[in-house]
Amino acid sequence: MTLKTSLLIVSSLCVLAACGPESTGPVTVSASEATTATAGSVQSEPELGHSAEVFFNTTSYGMGASSGFAFSSQTGEILISSDETGVINAYALDPESGDKRALTASETNATYALSWFPNDDRILVTADGGGDELNHIYVREAEGALRDLTPGENVKASFMGWSADGSQIWISTNERDPAAFDLYAYDAETYERSLVFENTEALSMSAISPDGRWLALDRPRTSADSDILLADLTSDEAPVLITEHEGNIAYGAYDFTADSSALVYATNEYGEWNQAWSYDLETGDRAPLIEAVWDVMYVGYSPSGQYRVSAVNNDGFTDVTVLDTATGETVSLPDSVPAGDLAGVRFNEDETQMAFGVTSSVAPNNIHWVDLQTGTHRQLTEALNPELKPEDLVEAEVVRFDSFDGVTVPGIMYRPHNASADTPVPALVWVHGGPGGQSRAGYSAAIQHLVNNGYAVYAANNRGSSGYGKTFFHMDDRRHGEEDLQDIVAAGDYLRSLDWVRDDAVGVIGGSYGGYITAAALTFHPEAFDVGINIFGVTNWVRTLESIPPWWESFREALYDEMGDPATDAERHRAISPLFHADQIVKPMLVVQGANDPRVLQVESDELVAAARENGAIVEYVLFPDEGHGFRRRENRITASDAYLNFLDEYLAGEDASAE
Repeated sequence: MTLKTSLLIVSSLCVLAACGPESTGPVTVSASEATTATAGSVQSEPELGHSAEVFFNTTSYGMGASSGFAFSSQTGEILISSDETGVINAYALDPESGDKRALTASETNATYALSWFPNDDRILVTADGGGDELNHIYVREAEGALRDLTPGENVKASFMGWSADGSQIWISTNERDPAAFDLYAYDAETYERSLVFENTEALSMSAISPDGRWLALDRPRTSADSDILLADLTSDEAPVLITEHEGNIAYGAYDFTADSSALVYATNEYGEWNQAWSYDLETGDRAPLIEAVWDVMYVGYSPSGQYRVSAVNNDGFTDVTVLDTATGETVSLPDSVPAGDLAGVRFNEDETQMAFGVTSSVAPNNIHWVDLQTGTHRQLTEALNPELKPEDLVEAEVVRFDSFDGVTVPGIMYRPHNASADTPVPALVWVHGGPGGQSRAGYSAAIQHLVNNGYAVYAANNRGSSGYGKTFFHMDDRRHGEEDLQDIVAAGDYLRSLDWVRDDAVGVIGGSYGGYITAAALTFHPEAFDVGINIFGVTNWVRTLESIPPWWESFREALYDEMGDPATDAERHRAISPLFHADQIVKPMLVVQGANDPRVLQVESDELVAAARENGAIVEYVLFPDEGHGFRRRENRITASDAYLNFLDEYLAGEDASAE
């Protein structure tokens, strides 16, 4: 989930949601064209009732950081992250054979691959402490030992990229001030470092120009208004505002061009959608670069700038384009590449090879490799558990309904294979995090597990969701728990109107902000849903907004502008907090929480569970001692998904469940 400003612009900040690894990619393929089988193929009957373990034994794959080196200069191997052992670790993937070589072997903390070193077999990785989000940056030496480049308690660090000659690593840390991230240059051989930029204003760092001269910084002012500043790292002058404007306009930096001549940035100045514009660093001239009917999600470049990669958020699907900047022509993928969303597109240093992921609602992300000179293509991984067949899964479909006041609300529908007017099924409204998040089409083991076991899932994008224009995005500002909650209640009513849904068995489920909406629905609309599953959801806004992590300082003002300042709006925060009204909860509720969560503290869930039980409500509680805001360990994802299904089978699907 994300702060609204950040999702509207592309410097998105994960706020009240568990953020996954960044996805960036190139190549023209529309996700909405994804298919489960080739034309003329014969599909077998779907097998229903698979266990959570079957779905979560699907393997996750992801590319290294977009600002790093994806291909080894020594072996040509591709750097990826994978959870094939149950815990995310870094691997080297051979583009010829598809063989993987483990580079890290953590059995506890998720360890994400970032970058190869440019001239040898060392790599950079990042890991936090059991989900506490205090990430450190580590060097994995050639012989396998890990060296912490950012030691210290309560230190949070991020990899920002490499100098053009590969001699320096750029890393930001908040060790000087927990609320501000400073930029350091680390010597790639000795690991000695020097301060490059002291971030005295606690701005948000977005990108560094390849020549190392310019640093782009974002400054969210409110949920609708933000700026970009440029710092010249060769001088001692303060950062310069380059987006002076009047009124509410959101700006955010995407990336610098490969030749360091221009900054590419997002702006919604000219309509409902984020457009991509360029800012000439020498003259200050601006020009439109990409205009679309939907938000431009990101823009990036290959090492020399020969290829420009961009993506558009097309109604919950991702349309990615790779443009040859010399010819102006779009690069087409070989026909053997399956249809779906592209993510994490990376090039080798001489731009003759490209690696990327492809996923869809019925196919988890797999890593692909293409030789750009010959057109040779290889799928290097097989993520789907062989116990699952593609026909066991269900395609996502964009479905809209008119809410209580006539506002049209979009969402993603997953309809079970066995659902019909003759055999209606129980259903769930799935609520995303945020508050300004977006439910998007894509593979979800948790959703597919529920659907395979007979539960329809409708992932509603209530007003306030990103991806549908800035007007829709700002409809819930300082009105959280009001119209956005009523949209979710209306989504439940919409499901009941469908002849293939049981009108006596509709529940609500969500994580983080979606967990809040779930708890709020059970509290303030106690008869609207038959059950609710609250996954690390906010229950006490007073405490949450007073105890935000210090590293959120760069967007504190924007967060308070949207949610309300606890110093002045505590009364309203108390009024919309389920904890203080738990005596109204009458329907069964499952609460899931991570003990290490720095965003939604464990006490939030502890207190809600105790208060609801005290008033006689049926409440089940699952606490994970080794997780934070989200699930990083496969065994915990399986445990949680099993808990969802067991709870729903007992309190929603059963013949007597609606009478509980």
